[in-house]
Amino acid sequence: MTNKIKAIIAIGGTGGHVLPGCFLADHLNGMNYNVELVTDKRGYKYIKNSTNINISTLSSTPLNKKNIFTIFFSSLMVLYAILNSLIFLIIRRPSIVFGMGGYASFPICIAATILRIRFIIYENNLYIGKANKYLLPFANKIFVSNKELEGVPSKYNKKLEEIGNIIDKKIISISKLKLNDQANKLNILVLGGSQAAKVFGDILPNIFRKCKDEGVNLKIFQQCLKDQNEELNKYYKEINIEHETFNFSNNLTNYFSKIHLAITRSGSSILAELTNVNVPFISIPLPSSADNHQLKNALYYKKRNFAFLIEEKDLTNKLPVLLKKIFHDVSILKKLSINQNQYSDKDVYNNINKLLNISPNEKN
Repeated sequence: MTNKIKAIIAIGGTGGHVLPGCFLADHLNGMNYNVELVTDKRGYKYIKNSTNINISTLSSTPLNKKNIFTIFFSSLMVLYAILNSLIFLIIRRPSIVFGMGGYASFPICIAATILRIRFIIYENNLYIGKANKYLLPFANKIFVSNKELEGVPSKYNKKLEEIGNIIDKKIISISKLKLNDQANKLNILVLGGSQAAKVFGDILPNIFRKCKDEGVNLKIFQQCLKDQNEELNKYYKEINIEHETFNFSNNLTNYFSKIHLAITRSGSSILAELTNVNVPFISIPLPSSADNHQLKNALYYKKRNFAFLIEEKDLTNKLPVLLKKIFHDVSILKKLSINQNQYSDKDVYNNINKLLNISPNEKN
């Protein structure tokens, strides 16, 4: 029996980094790898319920460029995080490190560079994140979800390997859903990402009430923050809209077969998941996302007629009009669903295996 390859997967603190890291860890752990996940306290709250893989937490902080004092003190904190990461890697002695993006992955990857440990970064957005961009000169390979990635200087193109979106294997194995284009009620799934888009809980219920007043029959499945549960449930009951609320979940497959449409933030992973299972969606990018990467993600799907795109500033005016139009002609969604058939990430894990030289028979 061959010795297992020790791997560290370093993950940033939001769902867009956490979930692909967990899915990669579960995949490699099923092969000839011994995997450990590393994140900060922010990421741990998402990871702890997402995987059975061993998890370690290390301190991390973003570089704060607000003024000379914040630059100085945050730089010291980054150096401290790199020192901790060096000690961690010396003790763990991995053969390979994966950086999944986000500032929490940066210290581990820099430490891997210092110790000459091979490391690979993964970028699933359509514009490279800041942490990954800083790591470009040092990474051995850059796994990307899409070859249309922006923000990478051409001198690093030879490092790029397009693998697809690292998403849940259960999503990939689901047969493309067949849309019910005959409905007297529009079933909508509202997703705000791991941070639950507080604005969705503040604005969307009023928009749904307006739609109901204009004769649009709705059923809402809404992801929300824990402190929004009670208020949202009370409001939906008052306006007599059938609903179900839930908090952050990495298992949305139970909802996909119940809905006609999703309204979602524009993180790369959730857009890929919805498209892989043929769920039409309205994408609402987070305006404050770094380098406006969520808008770039959303535009990719809109340009291919996989989805609708409404910017947050236009929500109140444009969303009620669109929902009313869809309610009276659900076949509009069928056109999106048919276009989504062109898209699939089914080869992502085979692509990873090839690039890591993992044999198909090399399983635990």
